[in-house]
Amino acid sequence: MNKPLRRIAIFCGLLVLTLLIRDNWLQYVQADELRTDEHNRRVAIERYASPRGDIIVGGEPITGHTTTEGDFKYKRTYKNGAMWAPVTGFVSQAFGANQLESIEDGILTGNDDRLFFRNTLDMLTGKKKEGGNVVTTLNAAAQKAAYNGLKAQGGKGSVVAIEPSTGKILALASFPSYDPSTIAGDDASDAKAWKDLQKKNNPDDPMLNRALREVYPPGSTFKVVTAAAALEYGKYTSADERTDTPLPWIMTGTRTELKNDGDLPCEDATLREALRVSCNTVFGKVGSEIGNDKMLEMAKKFGFTEEQFTPVRSSASVFSEDMAPSEVALSSIGQFNTAATPLQMAMVTAAIANNGTLMKPYMVDELQAPNLDTIEKTDPEEMSRPMSAKNAQILQSMMETVVEEGTGGNARIPGVTVGGKTGTAQHGVDNKENPYAWFISYAKGDDGSSPVAVAVVIEDEDAVRGDISGGGLAAPIAKSVMEAVLKSKQ
Repeated sequence: MNKPLRRIAIFCGLLVLTLLIRDNWLQYVQADELRTDEHNRRVAIERYASPRGDIIVGGEPITGHTTTEGDFKYKRTYKNGAMWAPVTGFVSQAFGANQLESIEDGILTGNDDRLFFRNTLDMLTGKKKEGGNVVTTLNAAAQKAAYNGLKAQGGKGSVVAIEPSTGKILALASFPSYDPSTIAGDDASDAKAWKDLQKKNNPDDPMLNRALREVYPPGSTFKVVTAAAALEYGKYTSADERTDTPLPWIMTGTRTELKNDGDLPCEDATLREALRVSCNTVFGKVGSEIGNDKMLEMAKKFGFTEEQFTPVRSSASVFSEDMAPSEVALSSIGQFNTAATPLQMAMVTAAIANNGTLMKPYMVDELQAPNLDTIEKTDPEEMSRPMSAKNAQILQSMMETVVEEGTGGNARIPGVTVGGKTGTAQHGVDNKENPYAWFISYAKGDDGSSPVAVAVVIEDEDAVRGDISGGGLAAPIAKSVMEAVLKSKQ
């Protein structure tokens, strides 16, 4: 071979080698990246080529599917979509997915690695690919009571109900809400519905999951955390021990009086009486004297300052550090910087009702293969122990007094022991906005155990300010949710 031909042969060989390297790079190194690229339409076509598995509540699917014209064969549908949206989230041919629809997408589409052998067998036998199911912990009756209660009340708000002994989420409602079916496709009507749901176009922000993502000043419901700290750190050993609380009480380091909401019997009141009538002076002074470090420690034991994953992410609730004594006093009655999600306050209530043990909240009970075999089962998990059983039972007796003789009377259920705490949280510049109405509660069964703990928050901008109270607006909703759970246990 002469020299020019040898050079051409070497050059052609290098070209072939380069082509082989490039081909292998595309097939083995970049394969997953190209396969999942959002601009690869074949990925989307394949995604909607088979029916999606269902999200299950109480043995019944709350999702479904329908066939469509065009490249995307199947589209997601929802039953009572607005009621269940805070649980399911949405999956859309045009706008992606969120919440359970996104987190458990692999199971629902059938693409999860744990379904590999089944999918391979189905491919060999010619069986069409199917998605698996997500079985939730939700109680349909409790969710209906929560959503209908919020809808009847109007305004905005949310409800979370938890089974204290396990951490199972029984209800997770948010209002206003939206129907995910309206944005499940990719045509002009879906695009318009999506646009109309965005906060910039809809100030009610119906896609906001208020149960998990909104943090509110918890107001007087936080006094149960302060009471827990008072008992757990030994400041008081009984619910009926008198506190050394003057009236008026001037916050430490200031000349400012911490006022109560009305002419209340708060001077030297016991913890029980202070919780019954909701004394700011008593719990502000107690929190200030316990100190920032220990109050923060107790708040953290209940789950404050960290995001929760249910598996849907919940925003972190807030209790600050490095505060002045007067700021600690305000924070200890649920004001200043203190802020909590409804999930967080349901967790606080559940821990108290569960004799001081906080279980990790979760809403997915199990994941199923298309043939209903269990792929993964969630086991209850202890998260922390904020209180001893003895102190938790003391606090339970205080909360039961609130319902039996105090501000929580609207949550009474005949023949059932109910504990609760009302809250009316100020907000807005100089507290000019309508306050938030809170109520937290639990119900006990005949054996003394608690099957349900509930947190309700109402934000009603149109209500008459003087009519807003946790006992008036939120407690009736909590009662209906507790009744629904108790009835389902019978």
